[in-house]
Parts: sequence; structure tokens; C-alpha cells
Amino acid sequence: MSQEQPQRPCEDQEELIKYGDVSSIVQDNLVQKIDASSNESETRPLAPPSALTMGEALQATVLKTGKKVVNQNDGANNQPIDVSATGQKHSPITIGEALQATVLTAGQKAVDRSDAAAIQAAEVRATGQTNIMPGGLAATAQSAAQINARSTTSKKITLADVLSDAASKLPKDRPVTRQDAEGVLGAEFRNNPNISTYPGGVAASVVEAARMNQSFEQHKN
Repeated sequence: MSQEQPQRPCEDQEELIKYGDVSSIVQDNLVQKIDASSNESETRPLAPPSALTMGEALQATVLKTGKKVVNQNDGANNQPIDVSATGQKHSPITIGEALQATVLTAGQKAVDRSDAAAIQAAEVRATGQTNIMPGGLAATAQSAAQINARSTTSKKITLADVLSDAASKLPKDRPVTRQDAEGVLGAEFRNNPNISTYPGGVAASVVEAARMNQSFEQHKN
């Protein structure tokens, strides 16, 4: 009797970026974003310098989301607090927030295969789902990378087009850990033809979020 092969762990599955057919609805939406952005400017730089550091972008994103989060310092009651209201208690930065912060540091970068791989790795770790969710961030990024690769014009789909409000678009989210950062960093690195990561890009944001979360924990203890 044949035995079923054990499933590969999440860390391995997240690396499998398949560029097959994607939702036509997703593609149509992305093409519409290209057309809309072209009305603003016929040409735009790949990634204009950001006035914010990665840490500042993450902090600004957390305040923008204004979500209720659980602060472990609140003791056994573990009552949620509003970060935007207090601005004093540190709360873990989530994977969704790290993705969204990329808009502030590399929003005008055209989405490519390495970005799509990093976004998929992040989505997998946030949701625990190893399959690409139709209409999700990973599916949208994958479609954007395909469209950009075929485009012969200067008008490209950017990280801002894909990751705006990313924190609210994930069905599940959780604080970034060092393991998450390593997984996202590896995915972006391996899928970049230059075998590198993009400064201020997806991996850089997740890595910085993990570092800040670790620093929060150390100061808390």
C-alpha cells in the first residue's frame, strides 16, 4: 500500500512562486491602476528617495492603521489599547503593517518577481495558508510582476499599487518575528536576478519590523 508523502513545511512551500494564469479580474484592476497613474505623469522614477527611514515608515504606518492591539504589559487582563491614542506603549508591528510601510519607502518601485516572492512569503506567514489566495496580496503582486515583465512602456504597476492598506487586506495578521524576516528576506533574495534585496523594499521592511519587535521585547523585560 502506497503511503502519502508528508507535506513540506510552510518555510519550503512559501518559496514556490508559480507564475501561471491569474485572475482576469486582478489583472484588469491592475491595468486600470496603470491607466490612472499615467494621467498624473507620463514618466516616473523607479524609486524616488524617501524622506523617511524604514523605522519611521513603520511607526507612521502603525499610527495610520489605528488598530486595537494587545499589549503584553497590561498584565493578566491583557486589555486592548489604541496605539494611535496613547502613542506611548509599544505594540508589536505586524506583517501586514510591515508590508504597508513599504509604500512609504519604495512605493514607486515597479513590482518584479522578487517583490512578488517576498510578498507571498509574508502572506503565507501571516495567514498560515500556503496556497495563494485569489485576489489576495500575493496574487495581486504576482499578476503585477507578470504585467510589468511584458510591458514595453514606462508605465508600471508599483508596490504602492499593490501594498496600499495591506494591513487591512490580510485575512489574518500577526506580529513579525525573526523567523518571518528570514523567510521573506530569503524569498526576495533568491528571486532577484542580481541575488540581492531592494533597499527600503519588502524584505527590508519586514527585517526592520522584526528588529524593532525584538527591541520592544528586550526593553519590556
